[in-house]
Amino acid sequence: MVPLVAPVESNGSYRHLRVTPLDCAASDGAVAERALLRRELRSRRAALAAAQRSHAERRIVAHIAGSPWLRAGRTIGLYVASGSEVASSALRLLAQRRGARIYLPRIVDYRARRMQFVRATGAALSINRHGIAEPDGHEVCPARALSVVFLPLLGVDAHGTRLGSGAGYYDRAFAFRRHREHWHRPLLIGLAFECQRLPNIERGTHDVPLDALVTEIGITTFDSLP
Repeated sequence: MVPLVAPVESNGSYRHLRVTPLDCAASDGAVAERALLRRELRSRRAALAAAQRSHAERRIVAHIAGSPWLRAGRTIGLYVASGSEVASSALRLLAQRRGARIYLPRIVDYRARRMQFVRATGAALSINRHGIAEPDGHEVCPARALSVVFLPLLGVDAHGTRLGSGAGYYDRAFAFRRHREHWHRPLLIGLAFECQRLPNIERGTHDVPLDALVTEIGITTFDSLP
């Protein structure tokens, strides 16, 4: 059984892995290291037993339920889980029951790696070329107008630096957050299992840090959260 809590002080190989920013002139070795780290994190997440995963996902939703994030009338950005990502369906139902408006990502430009957030209406979702479900509706909420966004991730460090799949859709969608000093909206909240934590991820100039992280253990807030 894979432990849900990754031992931070271990001398294991992942303890010292670092992620080179994608916008740097990375060497072939650095690119290979990033790929290796992503494979390790995917394997670690996928190796969770079904009972562990189910219990952890229930705890994650319970932690969010006790937070102020799902107030009635708020615009909430939420992903549709793919593969071994933390499931999002229960959170979506909870937010809707509390009167929040849910918007799901839809890719609008594969070449430029751009996406938009479309209102979830309850209609059937379409599967995009990456195999991810996305809405077909017409009500779009600009990323700047969202109140809270829950993001998937592969890894996260103690400073809120998020390691995603490498495509950069979320970093591009919320690039404006990097230039704000006082008004940090929308709140960017990562959902993950404890085994996805890393001691440190080297933050690139393109990276948009998280404001908070929710795992089965609880909620962690970072310095960027006002």
